Amino acid sequence: MQKLTLRMEQDQVERAKTYAARHGKSLSQLVADYFDSLTTTETSEEALPPLTQKLKGALRSANASMDDSDYKKHLEDKYL
Repeated sequence: MQKLTLRMEQDQVERAKTYAARHGKSLSQLVADYFDSLTTTETSEEALPPLTQKLKGALRSANASMDDSDYKKHLEDKYL
């Protein structure tokens, strides 16, 4: 474990300490958790709910052959 010095406004430090205390964490753990969240893939398969995992990419293949003219035709059929 290494030490890290951060320079922040005093009011930011106080708000961060209050937030950490409310969540039962130290300020160091709060910063470490934040850095971890920045460096992990947000859309990793494990992080997605099961339903979202099933639907992921479902529309990509369905819309792969569509272009602007298809969309314009759809709008014309719908509104004209």
